[in-house]
Amino acid sequence: MARRMGFTFRPLKRANGCAVPEHFPMKLPIASERKLISRIQKGLPSRDDGFLRLGIGDDAAVLRVRPGRELVLTCDLSLEGRHFLRAAHSADAIGWKSLARATSDLAAMGAKPRCFLLSLALPRGLTGKWLDDFLGGMARAAFSFDLVAAGGDTTEHETILVNITVVGEVEAGRALTRAGAQPGNLICVSGRLGEAQLGLEVIRQKLHKKARRKALLQKHLYPEPRLALGQWLAGKRLATAMIDTSDGLSTDLAHLCDASGVGARLFTEKIPTVVVPIKLAFSGIHALELALHGGEDYELLFTVPANIAKRLPRNHRAVPLTIIGEITRQKPIVLTDSGGASRPLMPRGWDPLRMK
Repeated sequence: MARRMGFTFRPLKRANGCAVPEHFPMKLPIASERKLISRIQKGLPSRDDGFLRLGIGDDAAVLRVRPGRELVLTCDLSLEGRHFLRAAHSADAIGWKSLARATSDLAAMGAKPRCFLLSLALPRGLTGKWLDDFLGGMARAAFSFDLVAAGGDTTEHETILVNITVVGEVEAGRALTRAGAQPGNLICVSGRLGEAQLGLEVIRQKLHKKARRKALLQKHLYPEPRLALGQWLAGKRLATAMIDTSDGLSTDLAHLCDASGVGARLFTEKIPTVVVPIKLAFSGIHALELALHGGEDYELLFTVPANIAKRLPRNHRAVPLTIIGEITRQKPIVLTDSGGASRPLMPRGWDPLRMK
């Protein structure tokens, strides 16, 4: 097993444990390995910013933990065919989104991003231009999110696998969790919901190559974790509980309510939705359904005490904040329409283990 600059190269076997076929070499020549790792190191920001004492270049990273601070760690896996399609998603977008997905979990905790680890498995034919484009997208995301690369792992595989571990930092005792919502709290959300799912539907219906549709893809391809908002809510002690909308409003609100031991009531007319193009609307795609069950918006869903709701601005750094409901003692989550009629809201967002 060779080690170079903090990355190790371990060729993978098939998932069923069978031996790798002869055309799939057990190990790349060392010169190719060095070139791959060098390209990754040069393609990602990896400066020592005082937090990362020792990064790429050794067997493991060494971090400086400041007094009065706590570390927040999260990881996220992106698989070809499951989370992205090579034919429909550019390498640049895959690089950006892979890092954004994991970093959004830090936003949901109110943490400041500090560094990340990249584990990457690629087919041999993608270690040239595709890799450069992938690293370009990831590097832009890293600069935008104020992250540096601390190391990782590389290997060869038939399909693309990207695993990101992100390390954040928060003042001791200030990390927000899903478990603090109380009856009477108001439910708030940032941004508009359903934008990412709308972009995915545009791709599914092969409308993404039309120029007038490309703006609809932005949230799906290049999501923006709400880092500043999360840190502001944690720093001001405004939110009682928080989660990011990675799986969809109906599913993520259920996660928050389960953790807090409460129920919730949402008001349909208050939920910020997108405008669905006529062609998609005719195919049965509706704005409210996208907002309730569409995933990967990476907005923040949080609760606040009713008596401080007036302190919430309508926007935070140009991101709209909207009160969409309230926390209840009763466990069911219900959706109430403009006429006052209510119905149970079932979690129909993203669940990788749900039976088809």
